[in-house]
Amino acid sequence: MTQTFDAAFLVRWLATVAEAVDREADRLTELDSAIGDADHGANLRRGFAAVTAALAEDPPATPGGALTAAGRQLISTVGGASGPLYGTLLRRTGKALGDDPRVTREQLAEALGTGVAAVSQLGGAQVGDKTMLDALTPAVDGLRDSFGAARTAAEEGALATVPLRARKGRASYLGERSVGHQDPGATSSALLFAALDEVARGEASRGQVAPDEVARGEVAPDETQSDAEGAA
Repeated sequence: MTQTFDAAFLVRWLATVAEAVDREADRLTELDSAIGDADHGANLRRGFAAVTAALAEDPPATPGGALTAAGRQLISTVGGASGPLYGTLLRRTGKALGDDPRVTREQLAEALGTGVAAVSQLGGAQVGDKTMLDALTPAVDGLRDSFGAARTAAEEGALATVPLRARKGRASYLGERSVGHQDPGATSSALLFAALDEVARGEASRGQVAPDEVARGEVAPDETQSDAEGAA
């Protein structure tokens, strides 16, 4: 039996992202102050708070609908680069999921891959350019195996941006001075997958997980939550 996820799962994911962003906003802004506009944390805090409110007011019927609505809300609420980029990620992912009432982890990974490709096209960036793609791309690959693998890959990808020289975005204007700083976009992207892993573990604790996935170690039914603070 394969585990599937409904719209409520995606709404819980986005609400958990909003909590993580709120908790880590000052750190995200601190990272952004070194190589960006010093507004990344504040912008995402405002954006994901708006997402949570919008989904509570008009609950989506499908997983795709949840992510599409969230993406539109971010684009309309958040200025700068982060709104369009995260908005595109979620909106394209939602559209790729379509109207199915439930989706598998593999389907979510495939759809997120479509969203990441759209982000790459929008920003003209690739892995290694010291951007959010350094966390998003390996996270999607990891999600094809498990939620935990996605989280680990995203966290490692964010940390791997420290020695990189930025080639895209405002940080690229700094040249060699961008080396030695962790990219704020990659750091916030890692929060997304830490939150996803946390919510998936919550599902397992309630017994809402397929036996084959427990056996593979994808989720641990005896753990009710994981520490999202180590995501960045």
